[in-house]
Amino acid sequence: MELQQLSGPFVVLLFLAFFGTSAFIALRISKKSENADGYMTAGGNIGFGISSASMTATWIWAASMYASATSGFTYGLSGPIHYGLWGALMILLIYPFGRRIRKVAPRAHTIAEVMFARHGRSSQLLLAGSNILGSVISLTANLIAGGALIDMLSPFSFTQGVVAIAGGILMYTLWSGFRASVLTDFVQVVFMLGAVVIIIPVVFFAAGGPDLFAAGAENLTDQQANFFSSDAFFNQGAPYIAAVLAYAIGNQTIAQRLFAVREDLIKKTFVTATVGYGSTIIGIGMLGVIALYAGITPMDDDVNNLIPQMAATYLSPALLALFFIMIIGSLSSTADADLTALASIVMADVYGQGVGRRNADPAKMVLIGRITMIVAISAALYFTGSNLNILDLLVFVGALWGALVFPVIASFYWDRVTNVAFSVSVIAALAVFIPVRFAWIDMSGAVGIGFDVLSTIGIGVVFGLMTFGFLGKRAALVVGVVSTLASAPWTIGMLHEYTVLSGSLVSYSVSTILCVALTMLNRDRRFDFAVIAETTGDFDDRDADDAPPASGETPLAVSAQREEENR
Repeated sequence: MELQQLSGPFVVLLFLAFFGTSAFIALRISKKSENADGYMTAGGNIGFGISSASMTATWIWAASMYASATSGFTYGLSGPIHYGLWGALMILLIYPFGRRIRKVAPRAHTIAEVMFARHGRSSQLLLAGSNILGSVISLTANLIAGGALIDMLSPFSFTQGVVAIAGGILMYTLWSGFRASVLTDFVQVVFMLGAVVIIIPVVFFAAGGPDLFAAGAENLTDQQANFFSSDAFFNQGAPYIAAVLAYAIGNQTIAQRLFAVREDLIKKTFVTATVGYGSTIIGIGMLGVIALYAGITPMDDDVNNLIPQMAATYLSPALLALFFIMIIGSLSSTADADLTALASIVMADVYGQGVGRRNADPAKMVLIGRITMIVAISAALYFTGSNLNILDLLVFVGALWGALVFPVIASFYWDRVTNVAFSVSVIAALAVFIPVRFAWIDMSGAVGIGFDVLSTIGIGVVFGLMTFGFLGKRAALVVGVVSTLASAPWTIGMLHEYTVLSGSLVSYSVSTILCVALTMLNRDRRFDFAVIAETTGDFDDRDADDAPPASGETPLAVSAQREEENR
């Protein structure tokens, strides 16, 4: 079947309509003198509808749509279930930890800013650095997805598409920052959800409808035909179960929305976003399943072409235009979140911490945020033309967040965790992860068994932390120990064969073991969590009495001073 294309003038019209609407919204909320805190977190008082739509839209990005369809094409029906279900679980896991984070840091802007207040500079740099790298890579991946879409569905080239999308996103995000991002997310999520509801059934029936499953069954392997496929679980499901905590805890685009939503709406917001994300991503993944049953081969043997190829094959011009807007909306909602996340990190963690909150110039902060966005979009444009392996870089950043999960969570609940325990455990976990993930170590014999033991402990850490968020410490310890012991007979001896899964689990276990061991050595000093609220806060319109310590005073010094006063 011949692939359809949209005409050049029509594509330009769609661009003008989509980005013009986004720019109009941004200009309507722009201020002559922009508030620095509003630019980063919208004042921490966003309502339910906008915040839940923003969380949903931000996490439904072009790469997640493409990956879900790829999973369906690779593993059959269970592929999108694994991809979408565990991704949705990641959003759900935010709210129990998020409520604790907001309780101790009600006016923070970045998770790295909170770690500076809790530990000091090194932990802040680990979180800020990983998020700068991750957001630039995410921004690049979204531009690449958009460029490929335009190259396939229009007469314009990949480069022209990338530049046009980058310019459109920057145009509406630059002036009002995070507030522009969340308000345009509401419009974008309406387009995306509406498009999915219409497009998936149309493609399904155009490809053959229910008869397709009988006629196309011969195109599937035994594993693809099995809903409980072990291939799908160990290569897709299990690694995503391990990854959900990492993204929930370490990702600044999520943390930014956590700090922005009204505190009493955190649970309601993230539960709603869980349902919206899961249903949408599982639905879009069905395009890959349909392609598998229909015996379709991805163009140029590139599975990233699968979604636009299915759309161009089976959709009418009107629905193809709707699909086009859906993909542009999905990548824009995440790209503008990456821009605002990067701006907040540089504003709060670089400039703000550098001069001290008391001495920060809010107008200069906003200017720095806007310059950061321009630099970030320029860097992403540069990387779209390079030969960098985006997937490997994303895996690297995800592993760094995995190494951060236990130390970050422990730092919000356990007053004995020290900066040394935090930093050493994270760096050591990352140092172990890299050779495991990229198979630089010969895993034969005792070495493989040793790493399997660490990975099995990692299973207990993952399930223990998930349980801790909802049920508390005692239940978490029981679940962690039981899941480790129960899985050991099956996992020891085979987990090292699955490098992605093994690498992530080793990262969890090493960071947890070291963080606990080094923390237990600290018997005397206890951290006063009230220091976090004093050290973090607004940069604009603050009262002098609420000002935090001067730039030269560390959070640890403030904590010690408070302990002395309490005595």
